[in-house]
Amino acid sequence: MSEKVALVTGTSSGIGLHTAVGLARKGLRVVATMRDTDKAEALLDEATDQGVDLIVRQLDLNDLDGARRCLDTVAADVGPIGVIVNNAGRAVVGTLEQLDHAALQQQLDVNFLGPAALTRHVLPSMRAAGAGRIVSVTSNGAVHGEPFLDAYCASKFAVEGLMQSLAPVAARFGVTVSVVEPASVLTSILVNLDTRALSDSDGPYSKLLGRFFDTASASMAQGQAAQAAADVVIEAATTDTPRFRWQTSDAATELAALSLADLDGSRVFDAMTKWLD
Repeated sequence: MSEKVALVTGTSSGIGLHTAVGLARKGLRVVATMRDTDKAEALLDEATDQGVDLIVRQLDLNDLDGARRCLDTVAADVGPIGVIVNNAGRAVVGTLEQLDHAALQQQLDVNFLGPAALTRHVLPSMRAAGAGRIVSVTSNGAVHGEPFLDAYCASKFAVEGLMQSLAPVAARFGVTVSVVEPASVLTSILVNLDTRALSDSDGPYSKLLGRFFDTASASMAQGQAAQAAADVVIEAATTDTPRFRWQTSDAATELAALSLADLDGSRVFDAMTKWLD
């Protein structure tokens, strides 16, 4: 793997930051991308502490033409991309009645259409080389819906469906496709939640929203360290025995099993209803 170029999105903090540094420690030449490169200080400090070098590039999934130009520039300047980690994402809060078309579209643009476009862009060179790794960081919200995260979960479900459909076809050309499903992780996601779809009063949903935020905050406080989750992403990207689905913790495995074995949907419904009690 030492000659391969790895491109990671969403590396200014959390899982993406630790994944980029960890892949560099594995000997890959890492291109760490983020929407705002002015926020690269934490990443570069961690790289220095770990004794590795990274290449930082700007990539905004809201600008797919620019994102594709970034990939082309990396391929020309650094080398063919052998590993891509689709990590960048966002979470829009609101139940469907509160979400207008623009909110839904923006959620899909970043969490689904962006990774789809980047993956499509690197596939020809990977296919020609007969090798490649495509790793997408999804969520436990990719296998079961969560209250007030309607658009977020829908976008993550979409990524998993896309990648699971792609996996057996890509494998015929030596390209491995995987998804990594974290549960709660100690990151800044609660601070960065997009709540613009919510009104000042939140109308009939105000009490339920309050309970959701209380439950989500408590869950995040008990969450897994971002480094531990990143370790699983790194393993998925570099292991000699790859597989399609990975969870990053016992909690994530339990949540995935809850949904994937829930044939009539009642177990997930009951579990998520408790978020609102």
